[in-house]
Amino acid sequence: MLSLLALASSAVWGTSDFFGGLVAKRLPAIAVVGVTQGLALVLLSCVLLVRLALGHPPEFGAWLAWAMLAGLAGATGLVAFYTALASGTMGVVAPVASMGVVVPVVLGVATGETPSSWVWVGILVAVIGIVLASGPELSGAVSPRPVLLAGIAAVSFGTALFSLDRAARESLLMALWGMRATSVTMFVVVALVPRSVGGTRRADLPQLALIGSADLLANALYATASSRGQVSIAAVLGSLYPVATILLARLVLRERLRAIQQVGVLCALAGAAVISL
Repeated sequence: MLSLLALASSAVWGTSDFFGGLVAKRLPAIAVVGVTQGLALVLLSCVLLVRLALGHPPEFGAWLAWAMLAGLAGATGLVAFYTALASGTMGVVAPVASMGVVVPVVLGVATGETPSSWVWVGILVAVIGIVLASGPELSGAVSPRPVLLAGIAAVSFGTALFSLDRAARESLLMALWGMRATSVTMFVVVALVPRSVGGTRRADLPQLALIGSADLLANALYATASSRGQVSIAAVLGSLYPVATILLARLVLRERLRAIQQVGVLCALAGAAVISL
């Protein structure tokens, strides 16, 4: 069940990332991330107010520091990622960014997790699939800027995944709220300088709200799976989101995958199946 939740998070993440990247082609990535995070914070705050009215006050504890780190890292990663998606080939950018899975896997093992032999096999196959899905374009046939931004996103996402897991072990709802509150505060400070939200119009809000809600749902699914299981396993399954992004880019934008990328997608799916056994 926990593996299915982690896989579901990757599907939702991949979908929201695709549409977030599309919007970032006409709006600044920092505006897209800032507004989507802000709308998600409003939603979470409403949930907290309802819980407060029902006699469940907010819980404060060790989750706060981890949630703040997750918020800073996640927001930084999303800005870099959406910028890369908007300027590069989605089928290449998404797999590179997903290599951040190495961070929570290594930290998870370092903190005492002991995946079984079959899980290690599945992790290895999935990671190989992610690398192959990046395609031969990483050899330098395209501009290195989107790939560099995707690398920054990878490190940021990996840090955010591990931090969110640690915060959610204390309180899932407060971890999500603290993560969004931190990132929104950062974007508000940035927006105060030019006093602008990057050309975002009222007509853009419904689409941005859906993207923000999808990203929030993916975070919740992942945090639930990782905090109740092993972060190393949940992180690998959750990082299969490039499969959804690549498929949507193929269907909607007509991006073509090379043979090696197709093999990579299959390997990623096979690795996920082995981990889920």
